[in-house]
Parts: sequence; C-alpha cells; structure tokens
Amino acid sequence: MPLKADLDATDWKILRELQDDGRMTNIELSRRVGISAPPCLRRVKRLEEAGVIQGYRALLNASMLGADVVAFCLVGLHHHSETALKAFADLTRSWPIVREAWMVSGESDFMLHCVAPDLATFQSFVIEKLTSTPNVDTVRTALTIRQVKDEGLIAIENA
Repeated sequence: MPLKADLDATDWKILRELQDDGRMTNIELSRRVGISAPPCLRRVKRLEEAGVIQGYRALLNASMLGADVVAFCLVGLHHHSETALKAFADLTRSWPIVREAWMVSGESDFMLHCVAPDLATFQSFVIEKLTSTPNVDTVRTALTIRQVKDEGLIAIENA
C-alpha cells in the first residue's frame, strides 16, 4: 500500500523517536536523529501540519488513578444503515468509560475499549447504558487479566 505522506529516512527516525517519547526537547530529538535543531524543528512542524503527527498525549497509569478495570465490549446492532452506525458512533463519544471505539467487520459492529474504577461501575455501564441503547442487539464483554504489550500504534522499523 503506498504511503499517503512523502517521508524520507530522517522523517521516519523523527516519528519513531517521538512515538517513543513525545516530551523530549527538539535539541534531544535532533541529536537522536543526527541533524541540527532548526531543520529538525521544521521537519516536526511539517509533519504536524501534514497531519502525520496528530497530537501529543501523556500516558497515564490507570491503576494509580483508581481505574482498575479494563474491558472490551463487542457490540452488534440491529440496523446497519449509515445513519444508525453514525448515531451509535456519536453516542460512544458521550460515554466517559469508553476510551476508544472502533467500527469493525465480522460478527460485531463496534469494539469498545472501556476503563472503569471497579467491576460494579463497568457492569452498570453495560446493563444500564450499553444494552439499553436503542438499536443495540448484542453485547459481548471481555474483562482483561493484564496488559502484555503497549507500543505506539505504528511499528516503525529502523530507518
């Protein structure tokens, strides 16, 4: 599949480094990728303006903040019109317990990544909100045991 952005080896190095540590200074980034600071900053700005870099976030330790339950919900809908799919997608944005939502293919229509302070809160969400939502046909849940891998979303080989 062709790339949608024109990237050279230095751009790939910048992306790999920022995905590993988005808080590093431009000076540190330029040192790691082997170019001086001013062109490094120009490249980062270009990548941001092109939409290759969408933003920056702090990665929080959910357990340290009292959110000990991580679960996934596979949701099937009764109706699959564009309007019905969009309505459910819009609704997921209003549920704070849902941290990520994906429209998927296969037996389910959506996969929701949920984080809750405790099992009772998650169960209440599933019973009182999710399963009672109009157009929801099926809900299958999977409680996580432990996370075994946490990497950036894009695998970047050594450029």
